[in-house]
Amino acid sequence: MPGQDDIIARIERFKESRGGGVVVEGRKGGYTLLLEETGAPIARLKPVDQGGRMRVLYWSYRERWDEVGPFGGIILPLDKALEFVAREPLFWNWA
Repeated sequence: MPGQDDIIARIERFKESRGGGVVVEGRKGGYTLLLEETGAPIARLKPVDQGGRMRVLYWSYRERWDEVGPFGGIILPLDKALEFVAREPLFWNWA
């Protein structure tokens, strides 16, 4: 399993390839993506297994992290999770 520093580096490379504007922080066993300009929460990625898959959470109107989708959330490999966050308006509504 990749270490926390490796995952943060992969997220950093992804955000730089998209033009930046996002800060990533390793917190409580997961990774929080924040809008650089305001600090607004965008997404939370939580590892679910040794294979590098991530549970993708969004900052909800209830002011907490919630599952994406009605059936137990979305779990994706890190690269696909980052692509999903980048293209889905849900993550950017509150930012």
